[in-house]
Amino acid sequence: MIRVVATTPFEGQKPGTSGLRKKVTVFQQPHYIENFVQGLFDSLDAFEGETLIVGGDGRYYNREAIQIVIKMAAAAGFGRVLVGKGGILSTPAASCVIRKHEAFGGIILSASHNPGGEHGDFGIKYNIGNGGPAPEHVTDAIFERTKTIREYRIMDADDIDLDTLGITRVGDMVVDVIDPVEDYAELMGSLFDFDAIRDLFASGFTMRFDAMSAVTGPYASAILEEALGAGPGTVMHGEPLPDFGGHHPDPNLVHAKELNDLLMSQDGPDLGAASDGDGDRNMIIGRGRFVTPSDSLAIIAANAHLAPGYKDGIAGIARSMPTSGAADRVAEKLGVTCYETPTGWKFFGNLLDAGLATVCGEESFGTGSNHVREKDGLWAVLMWLNILAVRRQSVAEIVAGHWETFGRNYYTRHDYEEVDSAAADALMADLRARLDTLPGTVINGLTVESADDFAYNDPIDGSVTTKQGIRVFFTDGSRLVYRLSGTGTAGATLRLYLERFEADLARHDLDTQDALAALVQIARDLPDIEGRTGRSAPTVIT
Repeated sequence: MIRVVATTPFEGQKPGTSGLRKKVTVFQQPHYIENFVQGLFDSLDAFEGETLIVGGDGRYYNREAIQIVIKMAAAAGFGRVLVGKGGILSTPAASCVIRKHEAFGGIILSASHNPGGEHGDFGIKYNIGNGGPAPEHVTDAIFERTKTIREYRIMDADDIDLDTLGITRVGDMVVDVIDPVEDYAELMGSLFDFDAIRDLFASGFTMRFDAMSAVTGPYASAILEEALGAGPGTVMHGEPLPDFGGHHPDPNLVHAKELNDLLMSQDGPDLGAASDGDGDRNMIIGRGRFVTPSDSLAIIAANAHLAPGYKDGIAGIARSMPTSGAADRVAEKLGVTCYETPTGWKFFGNLLDAGLATVCGEESFGTGSNHVREKDGLWAVLMWLNILAVRRQSVAEIVAGHWETFGRNYYTRHDYEEVDSAAADALMADLRARLDTLPGTVINGLTVESADDFAYNDPIDGSVTTKQGIRVFFTDGSRLVYRLSGTGTAGATLRLYLERFEADLARHDLDTQDALAALVQIARDLPDIEGRTGRSAPTVIT
């Protein structure tokens, strides 16, 4: 029986590019998640009898939210729900399942790389039938609906057993609890040379994959250890935990320090890799060599043809604006276009669907391709394994060879987390007001060539996206980018991106922060970060 429940609108429920993210305690408020789900269903058309994919990253409140979504989907008229066993589906796996089963769409319960647990973060987002994040017209419609909602509909039914594979019913709707790994592993096997990777491991090659007590643990264990023959213990922190073991599930040098320390030791493994809370990010480290996400994207693009799924080459590359220009140099040599988009994977979706791009990446540890419509952490790791299996060089040798061919883009990101939102907004507004006055200014020995506020004209649908980050270009080719991130749940995160190209082979082994020291000082002084925010140093440097 369907219950109609009276409710009242909530403030501030506008979902961003990564869905709606709030503290767990916010989602636990009476009717909060129900309002969002009903607002979503009210914003969609022609889904009666269709298939919906549901799953999440296993964080605290994941199971409870999934039960609500299933019952509301039944009340809304969906014909079938596929849900991962235990409520588990990594974000790229959810995209894979949506595409393989030709589903109408999917609801993913995740706050990505944000901390979990009872007092941590939670999130929900909707992916459309191509497997990618909902476009802005859908998220805007959800937001408008949640401002006026007065009731929601939910099936009065018992909870589903999420831990047993098989089919049950909620009302007239079929619920199929599926193996969360099976479809994804099958897709990876079609893209990469698993035999060559097995031979690599059989030769004595070693690696560690840090799943960070998050969703990729079961995927990495099944693929790396079981299918590819990596040694037992290759996967670290492989069990998904509701609080991610009390750690921050963000694969960077700060939050994956244990892995980095292991790889920087002389007797460390040949390859280290990590993924985040929902499995869409990745970090790559060779013995003694951290690979920046920007360099990783460029190296993957340059070597993609070594993997069976990309043997005919790539159609193009897409990178987010803050990502370094290393991929641009690869695109130029390959004779393909490199598209520069705003941050947010949905901007890659149109390019992928149109066949204009094959490989995409963001500096925020996100890399992927046209196999799904999300960034994909484990895919990137498998691509690196395929490259290593064919080239039989170390990670450090591959990186050095890439710099020798294309030059090196020294690059770093400085994050100031949980900054007072008003102070961060004022800082950005002041920078925008000064853009016209910056060209020709000499700062710390460098001359500003131009400055702008990045805007994107989508070549497929003609949409225009503005205010995506302030860029400052210098006459020596260096670049600064200032941007506020929307992925946190407390305060604002001010991100600074700094880049300098170096063609001289003799200067390719400088320490990154040393190579960018002059630019770092300019980046801090230009908007007076310490004076405006009270922060004398960034929270995280990557």
